[in-house]
Formats: sequence, C-alpha cells, structure tokens
Amino acid sequence: MKSFFKGLAVAILSMMVFAAPGFAEDTIKVANAGALSGDLAPYGISALRGVEMAVEDINAKDGILGKKVELMQGDDVCKPEVAVNVATKLVSDGAQMVVGHVCSGATIAANKIYKDANILLISSSATNDDLTLSGDHPNFFRTISNDGAQAALMTDFAKNELKVKKVALIHDKGDYGKGQMELAKAEFETMGGVDIVLFEGVTTGAMDYTAIVQKIKRSDAELVMWGGYHSDASKIIRMLKKKRVDTLFMGADGIYGDNLPNLAGKYAEGVYATGPNDTSSNPMHQALTKEHQKKYGEDPGTFFITGYTAMQSLATAAEKAGTVDYDAMRAAMFEITVDSPMGQIGFDENGDIVGAGFSVYRVKDGKYQQVN
Repeated sequence: MKSFFKGLAVAILSMMVFAAPGFAEDTIKVANAGALSGDLAPYGISALRGVEMAVEDINAKDGILGKKVELMQGDDVCKPEVAVNVATKLVSDGAQMVVGHVCSGATIAANKIYKDANILLISSSATNDDLTLSGDHPNFFRTISNDGAQAALMTDFAKNELKVKKVALIHDKGDYGKGQMELAKAEFETMGGVDIVLFEGVTTGAMDYTAIVQKIKRSDAELVMWGGYHSDASKIIRMLKKKRVDTLFMGADGIYGDNLPNLAGKYAEGVYATGPNDTSSNPMHQALTKEHQKKYGEDPGTFFITGYTAMQSLATAAEKAGTVDYDAMRAAMFEITVDSPMGQIGFDENGDIVGAGFSVYRVKDGKYQQVN
C-alpha cells in the first residue's frame, strides 16, 4: 500500500510539473490572424500564405530554438469586434506570438488583448500611425511603412507629378481610411498650392455611391484621393467613369494589388495607388514567387512578401534572444537585422520597419505598374 501511495504522489508531482506555467512545450505556437473571409480576404490570404511558407522554411531548418513552429489561425473578417474575439481565443489557446492582423482597425482592437497578455504582435499590412507612434502599443511591430509615409508620398506625387490643383479626399470612416485622408489633408495644407474641395466619409459596403459621385462632380476635383479598401473603391471608380466625371483616382495600399483591377475591370485603367516598394529583383523574392506559383498556381497577393518577412522577423528575434519570453524577444526585435525577400530590414525604436517604404503604381493593361 505504501508503494501505491508513493507512486501516486510521484504521478501527481509529475502532472504538476508538466502543467506549471512556462514549462517548455514540444512546439512554439505562433498565430496568424486576419481577414480570411469576406471582401478583404484576398489581403488576409496573401499574408497567411507568406506566413505559412515562412513556417515551412523555418521548420525545415530545425524550427525556432530547436522546436517546430505550430501555426494557429484566426479569421477576423477585418472587423474590430470580431478581432477582439479572435485575439481572446488565440491567447486562450496558447499563442506565444502573433502575426496580424491585416486591417488597422482590427489590429488596434485586437492588440488590447495581446498587450495585456504580453504577446508580441507583428503585422504585414496594418499601417495606421497610432500603432507605432502613439506609444499605446509597445508590443507591436510591422513589416510595412506607416500611413504618414504614404500620405507624404501621395500628396507630393499629386502636386508635383500630376500637377493637380483641386483634390477631393474621400474615405470609408474607418481607422485606416479616415486616418489616411486626415494625414493627406494635413500634408496638403502644409505644402500649399492644392485646394481640398471636398473631404467626406462614405458608408462602407454601400451598393449605391451616387450621392458622393455627384458631390465629386460638383466640386470640380481634378483628383479623387481615396482612404479605404478596394471593394468600395471599385464601385466608386466604376460610377465615376460611367457618369463621365473627369477626374483622376488615387488610393493607398488598400487598393493596391490585383483585387481592384479584377473588380473594376476596364474602369481601373489609369488608377494610381501607393504600395510596398517593388523588391521583385531580390533573389529571395524571386525564389518565393516561383514557389508560390508552383504551390498555388497563381502569383502572390499583395501582402505575401511582407507576411513572410513578418514571420521571419519573429524567428530571428527569438533566436537572438535565446528564448520566446516577451521582454527578451521585444528587446531583440529592436536589434535584429533580417535578410528578407524585401532586402535587409530592421525595426526602429517605435516598431516601424527600417529598410522599406512605398512606391507609386498605376494600372496599365489591367495590372499595377510602378511609376515612381
């Protein structure tokens, strides 16, 4: 009987040790969160594929700190309220670091959960300035430049390259879209020489944009600058063309990629957008593109490369820190240099990427081509 109780005590002690917080597990759990369904799914899926392929490459080289990476997923449909629920579940399920979210509004909402849980969050696409510049998100990093950089590029191009004098700034009222146009408005007001003849938000997902198109027409704007995503932009562009409103159209990375030309068709010709710098001459970029084409039968989407780089950055920081502990990894993120498909990148004191930026693209023959 004594041996029975002795054995029972050993078994209980073993269970307690293995259940103890911080005990090393067989895998490192990394979560990817973003829009995997809905209108903005193409963005989320492109980022996810980048993360997936990075995880495959990392695991093929003994994982992180000798442990395989276990990839978890969460679909937030780019909605803040859903993103909070997704983040809560991922934390509950043991996520140790997160790549995501895709949309700025969803990222801001979800990071309240990750920050409280001391979990690093790195996004391949969330560009809202507040995520890095407000000081409210100390656990956040990104592999894409912020909206301030885009606004400066967009407004400079509009004034000095397109030579426009009247601009209509239209947005979708969201954290990303409205924030983008507020930054553009400030840039135009600072530089002078361009009149903002209309600044207005529209309801995202609307079927009829007649009212805003009529306002744009009456404003005599030479350029419509859009803050938002491709799904709404495509409808506005089609209506502007059909109503024969003589104006140029420009947006930020929310309309960059194949999604807008696919939806707007011939009406997308001539549309301008800012997007991540073209790094297609990078050998790693080229190899990953070929691998993506072979695996999925199509070219990579907008945030495939930035998604790959985000996962690569987390792995690099963990190896440098020698642990996945939050404080040590966060400190390492500021020190690492990553040889990525975007080139050699790092992160500044705010968590913004160093070594990358934006370019201006224009749709020609159904595809965006770099013009600046």
